[in-house]
Amino acid sequence: MRAETGAKRKMYNTTLDAELIRKIKILAAQLEKRQNDLLEEAIRDLLRKYGLSAQ
Repeated sequence: MRAETGAKRKMYNTTLDAELIRKIKILAAQLEKRQNDLLEEAIRDLLRKYGLSAQ
């Protein structure tokens, strides 16, 4: 799930559990997707879970 063309992008840094990082790297390689795309998908799913729009 890629950001739409023209969408504003902004750098966001944080720390994550080392095992989560390892697993997202493996999943990204298996799916041939960028780690960032998978993380954005997960954040959108989380926002939807709590009734918030990702837009």
